[in-house]
Amino acid sequence: MKSINNFLDKKKADHLDVAKIRAEILSEPKIKQFISENQDKITSEMIDKSMSALFEFYLDQQNKKDPVTKGYRPKLILNTNAIDIIYAPENSKLEHDRELAAKKHLRLINLPSSLHDVRLSQVEITPQRQQAMAEIGQFLAAYSQNAHQKGLYLSGNFGVGKTFILAGLANSLAMMNKYVIFMHVPNFIASLSSHFNDNSLMTEINRIANCDVLFMDDIGAENLSQWSRDEVLAVILQSRMDNQLPTFFSSNFSMDDLEEHFKETKNAIDPIKAARLMERVRTLAKEVIVSGPNRRR
Repeated sequence: MKSINNFLDKKKADHLDVAKIRAEILSEPKIKQFISENQDKITSEMIDKSMSALFEFYLDQQNKKDPVTKGYRPKLILNTNAIDIIYAPENSKLEHDRELAAKKHLRLINLPSSLHDVRLSQVEITPQRQQAMAEIGQFLAAYSQNAHQKGLYLSGNFGVGKTFILAGLANSLAMMNKYVIFMHVPNFIASLSSHFNDNSLMTEINRIANCDVLFMDDIGAENLSQWSRDEVLAVILQSRMDNQLPTFFSSNFSMDDLEEHFKETKNAIDPIKAARLMERVRTLAKEVIVSGPNRRR
């Protein structure tokens, strides 16, 4: 912090009147207003004792902010025997901190990092998206009171904005300091073998199964083996269902079509395993159709 004594010593060297400098500080509009509002509590002795704090506030108002306090705004307060100064985060700093928190708490798996920057406020609310956005609003209101909420299953054609909508929600939850995972299911399934060499697969499955909120993007587009269906997807979804952890999905398939997809793996057709898996999906999420033009074109 800059010292008023150093400042006044310099002014003395420049042959300027110290009393004039003091008067200039006390005539700063916000300082003057604060003293006026508390005139029944402030004495001349208190003002003299508080000149360092008042000087610090004065410099800030002259746009000579100390680098140490960048991102914070000063506020004058009245202590027992002196006027003091405290610093509160500016709106820009609060927003910056929220964005850092979102990036820290949102983990993207096999998805572009640009999804970190999506906000719900950027989602255009068209008639085809109204139900999805209304359901998201209801989810957020309920989630703030109780973390055990049912998620959503957004189904619809390519390019209608399902991933974008869910990214906005994921960032909103990450800003609430929730640990959120947003994964692209087809690429995740395809990359499972990369965990074999270091025996990290179970650690990864547990992270996904137990995060605060999980987003499973493009489910149904993956190529499944019996093992990846029954020992990976089913394990993750069972754990989340058992613990009532919010889970969201996006898919080009309806839930009924997804069940058909789950029946057939590379080596077998098993409708019972598919039905069991879909029971977990239906328990975890409510299906909402998102339609509209393909925005990728």
